[in-house]
Formats: sequence, C-alpha cells, structure tokens
Amino acid sequence: MAHQLKSATTGFARIGGIAAIGFAAMIVLGNAVMVPAGLPLSGAEIDEVTTFFATQGTAVGIGSALAPAGWILATLFGAGALAALWRSEQGRGEAWSLLGFAGLALQNVTFAGVVATRLALTSTASHDASATTALWSLHDAVFTLNGTFLALALLGLSVGGLRTGMIRPWHGALGLLSATLQFASAMLAHWVIASGGVLGLLGLAGWLMWVVWIVAYGVVLIRRAPDTAPRTPAYDPAGSVTEIRAEGATR
Repeated sequence: MAHQLKSATTGFARIGGIAAIGFAAMIVLGNAVMVPAGLPLSGAEIDEVTTFFATQGTAVGIGSALAPAGWILATLFGAGALAALWRSEQGRGEAWSLLGFAGLALQNVTFAGVVATRLALTSTASHDASATTALWSLHDAVFTLNGTFLALALLGLSVGGLRTGMIRPWHGALGLLSATLQFASAMLAHWVIASGGVLGLLGLAGWLMWVVWIVAYGVVLIRRAPDTAPRTPAYDPAGSVTEIRAEGATR
C-alpha cells in the first residue's frame, strides 16, 4: 500500500512537472506575441498606450486566450510540487510547499486582473482617453504588485525543495534571487510606475529567472523515480550546509 501511494504521488508530481514546462511555454509565447507588437512597458506615456491598444487588439486577444491555459498549468504545477514535498515536510512540521502553492494561486488571481484590464483597454483606447488613462494606471499597479505573489511562490517552493533535498543548491539560489528581485520591484511599485528605467529592470530580470526556475523545477518533478526516498536537506536557509544522504534516491 505504501509503495502504491508513493507511486501515485510520484505520478502526480510528474504531471505537475509537465504542467510547469507547459506554463513556462504559455507565458513565453504570450510575450512573444505581444512584445513585438509593441506592448508598452510600465510607466509608458499614455499616447503610446492608446496607440497600442487601439491598433493591436488581435495581439491582445491572442495573449488573453493563452492566459487561462497558463493559469490551469500553473495550478497543476503547484499541486504537483506540493504532492512531491508534503510528506517530507510533514515530518519536520513545515509547510513551505503550501506557501509556494498559495503564491501561485494568488498570482493567478492577480494576473487575471491584469489580463482583464488589457481587454478593457482595447475597448476604451480609441474613444475614451480618461478611461484609458485610469485603466492603464490600474494595470501598471496590479502588474507590478504581482511580484509579491511570484516572490511568495519562489520562496516557498525553493526553500521547500532545498529543505527536502529535491532541488539542487543552484536551483534554489536562482529561485531565491528571483524572489528578491520580484519583491523589491513590488515594494518599489510607485517609483517603478513613475519612472521605469533601471527600476523596471528589477522585475524583468526577476521574471526571466522565474521562467528558467519553473522549467528546471518541471524537469526535477518529471525525473522523480517511483522509489525515491526523502533526502536530508542539501541546504539550510539559516546558512548551514548539511550532508546529503541519498538513501536510494536518484536525481
């Protein structure tokens, strides 16, 4: 029975791994459609915003069509990571994976607001300047503050993966660095929106790291073997490095 439970957990974790790579593909594809079309950056002038949303409705429509699939895949990824980490965390009385799952769920809800605002802008851009200005200000604020929830997801699943020995130190460090950049961007939202520039690069750099981190996490979940046993932590967030004991596990 225990072996069947472990195999089922591993099977679901692999589904989560495939979903992680699919989620990364969705967000990259969405940006590959909208950025070349001229998607304005946070803090862009309202004339640029008006021109884009008045003329690029198809690009916005394609980006919004991909978003719901991305949210489902992100949720599956979070659930798969939770399934892979939860048994090991329970023994230590920890819940880092739950923290990460909560971050993914919250970023889904928040980014739904971003996509909804973009769709609304395609309706107002050509004939209502005041509504367009207000909607774009709301878009920038929600988009930038979403870094809080990305940071939460990165923190929870990175620390959880490190504490259980499921991910390698470089992978965890990448996640924690990305979380730091995303959270810094969210905290500085007022200045990011007002001036963009170098401050805007904080969120961009963090986002690029986030995509790499997701793909790497997906590969880890896919490669988990059915007989993988919990490992001792490869990394202690308090700063101490502990010995890795493989106990029959494979990477």
